[in-house]
Amino acid sequence: MSTKRPTVLILASDPAFARDISAAWPQEPAPRSATHSGRPEFVVLDQGLSRDLEGGHYDLAIADASFDEKNTKGKNSQALGRDRHQVLRQSLAAARKPAIIIHSERIHSERIYSDRSLNFYQLHGAVLELRRESGLWPAIAGLVGREILRRIQAESRAREAGTLSAAAQAEATLGRYMIEMRTNVNNALTTVLGNAELMVQEPGLPANVLAEADTIRNMALRLHEVFQRFSSLEKELRIEKELSGAVRESGKKAAHAGAGRS
Repeated sequence: MSTKRPTVLILASDPAFARDISAAWPQEPAPRSATHSGRPEFVVLDQGLSRDLEGGHYDLAIADASFDEKNTKGKNSQALGRDRHQVLRQSLAAARKPAIIIHSERIHSERIYSDRSLNFYQLHGAVLELRRESGLWPAIAGLVGREILRRIQAESRAREAGTLSAAAQAEATLGRYMIEMRTNVNNALTTVLGNAELMVQEPGLPANVLAEADTIRNMALRLHEVFQRFSSLEKELRIEKELSGAVRESGKKAAHAGAGRS
C-alpha cells in the first residue's frame, strides 16, 4: 500500500510559531518502504489567507490564533478579535480537514468559550482549540497532531484495503463462475470440434469451406487448451489451500505444545 507523506499546514504570521511546531514535532522511524523521514511535510501560510484554504492540499492544519490579542487594540479589540477567531474557525471547518487552533496563554475564556470550565481545550467538529501553555504548547500540539495523522493514515489504509478486497472478491467471483461453467463450455467445444473435424474430412467440399472448417477446428482446440489451464489452476489453488491449512494447524499444535511445556 502507498505511504504518502502527510502534509501539515501551519497558519501563522509569526515565523517563530512555525519553527516551534516543526522543532517539537515527535520523532519516529520512517517505514522501510518510504523514501522520506517519519516527519510530515510542513507548509507555512500567513493566517490572513485562511479564507482561501483548500482541504485537498493538506492533511492537518495548525493555526496560531494569538493574533486576536496581539493585533487588536482599542475599544472594539475584543469584538474584532472574536470576529477574526470566528473567521479562522469557519475557514478551517469549511476545508473539511482536521485542524488545531492554538490561542494565546492569556486567553479570555468568555471570548472564546461558552463554558469557562473548558479553558484548556474545546472541540468544534474536526477543529480542536487549545490554550497555549507556556513552554509546553509546541510539544502538546505535536503529540496531538501526530495522533491525528496516524488516524488519518489508518483510515486511508482501511479504505484502500477495502477497495482491494472488493476488487479481489469480484475477480474471485468471476473465477468461480468460469470454473463452474467449464464443463458446459467443454461440452460445447467438443461438439464444435467434432463437427469441424467431420467437415474437414468431408469429400467434395469447396476449398473456402474447408479453410473455414479448419479455422473453426483450430480455434476450438485453442479454447480447449485455455479451459484445460483453468482445470490445472483449480487444482493448484486447492493444493495451496490445503497446504496453508496444514501449516496453520501445525502452528497451532506447536503453540499448544509450547504452552504445555511452560
